[in-house]
Amino acid sequence: MIRPRRSLLFMPGSNTRALEKARNLPADGIILDLEDSVAPDAKAMARDQIAKAIAAGGFGKREVLIRVNSLDTPWWVEDVTMAGKARPDGILVPKISTVDDLNAIANRLSDINAPTSIRVWAMIETARAVLDADKLAAASRDSETRLAGFVFGPNDISRETRIRMQPGRATMIPMITHCILATRAHGLEILDGPYSDISNIDGFATECAQGRDLGFDGKTLIHPSHIEACNAIFTPPAEEVEQARKVIAAFEKPENASRGAIQLDGRMVERLHADMARRTIAIADAIAAMGH
Repeated sequence: MIRPRRSLLFMPGSNTRALEKARNLPADGIILDLEDSVAPDAKAMARDQIAKAIAAGGFGKREVLIRVNSLDTPWWVEDVTMAGKARPDGILVPKISTVDDLNAIANRLSDINAPTSIRVWAMIETARAVLDADKLAAASRDSETRLAGFVFGPNDISRETRIRMQPGRATMIPMITHCILATRAHGLEILDGPYSDISNIDGFATECAQGRDLGFDGKTLIHPSHIEACNAIFTPPAEEVEQARKVIAAFEKPENASRGAIQLDGRMVERLHADMARRTIAIADAIAAMGH
């Protein structure tokens, strides 16, 4: 089943009020954070709060992920152990660079008999991860890795590579498309990283639209004020959905059953367009089912 992932909002696990608020926000998903937004001395407390928040439920149809700390920290084992027992929809792991990193997470989840429904999302934040995006995505063929997709992390990539983040992201586009191709080659999803200039709504909307056009499935967010615009931009327009339904209906006509291409409204339409149309309709239906 296709799940809408237009907007996934980071919420600090150390902030009780934020965890409460997350239950009523119109985001498609919530990422309960143990990493960047939580101070070292608050990690244990945040871990407990996230476990209690998930146990209490109330997130509705929203996807719930837990972002754990990276494998080069002293906290990740306890984070993953808690997450495996708390049973979120998924675990988001920062700074995944190698297949060995994915296997380390998989082994920990296996050791604690975590349910197989918990999926793993890899944050692509290092030069090595970008270069080896295809190898990382290919690891999803081993079901033990539980790999569902990537989250592109431009800020950390910029810091590590000294490639500057600039408006329009021209410097980042080769890396973005490389990672998107890797996910598509292996049937995975990929989400765009957050936009840091919170008050620049026009800039955010522009980057959102660019991300959609580049092929991202949605965007991670760091402020609730971005949810509405993000959802709107990643929602298939009504006319696109209507056209998709026309394409499907046309190919379902008996006289078109054996044809690879047909004429519709004066344009040539191929069966690959029917596949694209089915996905558009599935996303639109899934968004409607969210009921935001």
